[in-house]
Amino acid sequence: MTLRWIFLLSALLSGQALAVQTCRTGIRETAPASRFLLDAGRGTVLDLDTGLMWRRCAEGLDGPECTLGAPDFLTWGNALSAAADSQYAGYSDWRLPNLKEMQSLLELSCLDPALNLKVFPNAPVAQFWTSSPGPISYNAWYVYSGQGEFAMHNMDDKFFKLAVWLVRGGP
Repeated sequence: MTLRWIFLLSALLSGQALAVQTCRTGIRETAPASRFLLDAGRGTVLDLDTGLMWRRCAEGLDGPECTLGAPDFLTWGNALSAAADSQYAGYSDWRLPNLKEMQSLLELSCLDPALNLKVFPNAPVAQFWTSSPGPISYNAWYVYSGQGEFAMHNMDDKFFKLAVWLVRGGP
């Protein structure tokens, strides 16, 4: 078995999506790096448009380039609890973003992931929970980070395990 196949098999078994980001030129960026203020020492990013502070790495990832660890995949209830219990960077008011907040991170000119990798390095291509419950008691909204202008937002069963991104602040 070649090294390439071992890497692919390892990545598939770990649950991480394999993708190489593609960005289209000639399309106005929806989440340009200039919109964000990075605090590398704390691992946080301030969105100057919304006033929201984001964790730079998805939950489970850490380090200056978010390369340490592996993304956490949690049920909706566990994601809400993990956010409420987080003391990341000395803050105790982390939470799951609502649907609109999570969509605001999407860089619609890019695919795989549809996120600005200068701001959010090593961002996984995944479905991310939001705090927004669905109209049916066992569903909640998520945002899929893979598809750029076709980025999906949909509902899923709250007992499925999806990725988590933490936010704080806002109105």
